[in-house]
Amino acid sequence: MIIEYQSQNIAFGGTQFVCSHASQATGTDMTFSVYVPPHAQGAKLPVLWYLSGLTCTHANVTEKGECRAACAEHGVIFVAPDTSPRGEGVPDAADEYDFGKGAGFYVDATQQPWSRNYRLRSYVESELPAVIAANFPADMARQGITGHSMGGHGALTIGLRNPDRFRSISAFSPIVAPSQVPWGEKALTRYLGDDRSAWREYDAVALIEDGARAHHLLVDQGTADNFLEDQLKTGLLSLACAKAGMKPTIRMQEGYDHSYYFISTFMAEHVAWHAERLGA
Repeated sequence: MIIEYQSQNIAFGGTQFVCSHASQATGTDMTFSVYVPPHAQGAKLPVLWYLSGLTCTHANVTEKGECRAACAEHGVIFVAPDTSPRGEGVPDAADEYDFGKGAGFYVDATQQPWSRNYRLRSYVESELPAVIAANFPADMARQGITGHSMGGHGALTIGLRNPDRFRSISAFSPIVAPSQVPWGEKALTRYLGDDRSAWREYDAVALIEDGARAHHLLVDQGTADNFLEDQLKTGLLSLACAKAGMKPTIRMQEGYDHSYYFISTFMAEHVAWHAERLGA
C-alpha cells in the first residue's frame, strides 16, 4: 500500500510522520499523522488511534495534543486520521462547522450526495489499519482507541463495535448519545436518513443498550465544558453502563473546558492507561 511522506521530524527519540495516500473508501486523498517512538530493530509496537473532533484535521492533536513524550516513554505508536474526506468535488456545507468537511462523524453515509465520499467508518475500521500495518512497525493485535468530542463519539462507537480489535477505549469530552443531541441528530439525519434504527450502531449509549460491551473504558470530561449539557450528556453514558453492569472510569474534571488545554493536560495519563492494557 503506497503512501507519500509529507514530512518527518525527530521528537523524543522517535519520528513524527505526516503521510497521505489515495483512499478507496473515500475516493479522495487522505492525510494522517503517525508518531513512531524509539524502539529496537524488528520490534512490533502497540497502536493507539486518536480520532479528532469537529472542524479538526490530523494536525490539531499532532501539534497541540502533547502525546509524544508519553508515547516514547511507553513505546506506543500514535495514529491520527483526518475527520472527513477533502478536495475538489467533495460535497460540503461550507457555512456549517458541524456538518460536511471536518465533520464526518465516523459514519458510512448512505444518503446522497454524502455516500460517495463520506465513508469514515470503513476508512478508520478497515482501510487505514491496513495501511498502518503495511508501512509501520505496528502490532495490530494490540490496539487501543481514543478521541475528542465528535472523535470521542467515534472512538466509543468503533471500539464498542470491534471489542476483539480494541483492547482499550478512552475519550475526552465525547458525544455519547448523538441520537439525543443537536449535533448528532443533524449529522445522522443527513448522512443516514430519517430511520433512527439505522443510527443505533453510531450511538455509544444505544450500542450498550443493544448489548455491546467494553472491558476497559476511560472517559474524561471537563465540568466547565460549555457543550456538556446540550451536546455531550456524559451522564447518559454513566447510566447506560450502570444498567449494563459495566464499570467504566468516568472522571469529571473540575474547571476544565472543551479545548486542547484540557486534552493535553490528561493526554499522558490516557497514553499510559492504554499502554498498560496493551502490554506495552
